[in-house]
Amino acid sequence: MKITGAEALLESLRREGVDVIFGYPGGAVIPVYDMIYQKDFPHILTRHEQGAVHAAAGYARSTGKPGVCLATSGPGATNLVTGLATAYMDSVPVIAFTGQVSTTMLGRDSFQEADITGITMPITKHNYLVKKVSDLPRIIKEAFHIATTGRPGPVLIDLPKDVSVGHLNYSYPKTVNLPGYKPNYEGNAKQIKAASAALAAANRPLIYAGGGVISSGAEQELLRLAEKTQIPVTTTLMGLTAFPSNHPLFLGMLGMHGTAAANYAVTNCDLLLAIGARFDDRVTGDINAFAPHAQIIHLDIDPAEIGKNVRVDIPIVGDIKNIISALLPQLSPGRYEEWLETVERWKKQYPLAYQPQEGTIMPQAVIEELCALTKGDAIICTEVGQHQMWTAQYYQFTRPRSLITSGGLGTMGFGFPAAIGAQVGNPDRLVIDLAGDGSIQMNIQELATIASYQLPVKIIILNNGYLGMVRQWQELFFEKRYSQVALTNPDFTKLAEAYGIKAYTAEKPEELRELLQAVLEHQGPALLNCLVHPEVNVLPMVPPNGPIDQMLGVGET
Repeated sequence: MKITGAEALLESLRREGVDVIFGYPGGAVIPVYDMIYQKDFPHILTRHEQGAVHAAAGYARSTGKPGVCLATSGPGATNLVTGLATAYMDSVPVIAFTGQVSTTMLGRDSFQEADITGITMPITKHNYLVKKVSDLPRIIKEAFHIATTGRPGPVLIDLPKDVSVGHLNYSYPKTVNLPGYKPNYEGNAKQIKAASAALAAANRPLIYAGGGVISSGAEQELLRLAEKTQIPVTTTLMGLTAFPSNHPLFLGMLGMHGTAAANYAVTNCDLLLAIGARFDDRVTGDINAFAPHAQIIHLDIDPAEIGKNVRVDIPIVGDIKNIISALLPQLSPGRYEEWLETVERWKKQYPLAYQPQEGTIMPQAVIEELCALTKGDAIICTEVGQHQMWTAQYYQFTRPRSLITSGGLGTMGFGFPAAIGAQVGNPDRLVIDLAGDGSIQMNIQELATIASYQLPVKIIILNNGYLGMVRQWQELFFEKRYSQVALTNPDFTKLAEAYGIKAYTAEKPEELRELLQAVLEHQGPALLNCLVHPEVNVLPMVPPNGPIDQMLGVGET
């Protein structure tokens, strides 16, 4: 039986196990939305296309399944660009469908036409312009395969209107045939043996884990590796939750706002085992001073990352879970007592700390109190800025995939719609968006989404009246010339109430615990506006391009 391209799209999604689409309708996708109506396909209407793509990413990051979003042509499609770039930088499997003008109108500057495949080519793992309706099932099968295999990433499918209304004899392929795309999943046996020998010979080894551990689902393998060898572990921002935050071997995050113990360990180690990490500049600081005494082993699914930023002595390309599983039987329990004593001394001598100020809510205290109330078991989504770094420093994560944040692109406005996706994907979990008063306003229209679907997302705003991270840099490196960082904010409590959302404002430290508890226990969506100290800095901090063992704020309280 012949069906339309729009029906074929939904049937293909059903066969891929997709249980929800995040989207926003428009002229070029009306045929798809008509079929969504007829088939009663689950759909979340966000209030902006950027909200839809971030929600799809939040769903993907928190569940491990690909997220799907849908937008119309022209401005609808271009509104996805920031979200696609965010997903691309952080290796998140998102499938984006965009409407397009009919194939006969392409290239004519037609109404709401944009060359979205050309625009997004640098920020997607792959993209397609569908020109024949008969190709649609194959393209969708390929898109899901590409997005979820190898190094994950976003794939865009541009769907002209005549394709969505055209008819085809539908059958869904069982396999894909992509001769030029063959990710390697098994690490080279000789390289794994060389890594084992290097670990056995090391005196001061360190594990540096990134988001690739989470993408691979290799958290338990990493834990077994660390515990068997007794090698201390540090992670990137994207690698947080790959290793228990309360584990004795954990040193915290490394890099610009990493812990002193982690940064000192990197600088002084004689072997660095990098697992699913890409040595970005916020981690390495001055590349010439990064791990200067260390032999470097790099495990990664993407061969393009090996040697891109730092020299690598033993590269191993493949799936992290498979490589660690092959490596574990070759390893012996480590004898690194002196090294462990050294890193433990750094942890005790240079802990994360701040100085409370009477009568003022300290932003770090909000994170600590939240962690205590949730026992580290919530899904925490963040925007980007100071609150993001305080979350990374002070929240003690106990479960994988429980930190959803924008790492590579640093996208303000990401956290709130990502929390929507995480809540849809995890209806029985507590989902919290930790936001700054600047970032939350980037996609604040999504208050309508959580209100209309009664999604029980909790929003906690650290409201300091500034674009805090920019203000911090202006204070430290631009002689306090505070240019365009002071904010005139709405009353966030009244704004939330206007959408029918329960909301509170915390002004004093003694109010904090009770109001946090009230927000967390509320059955529906809720917001807490925390008026925090306006000029607190995130410390430690490595100055831009400086060596990571030279940190501002180390030893200060």
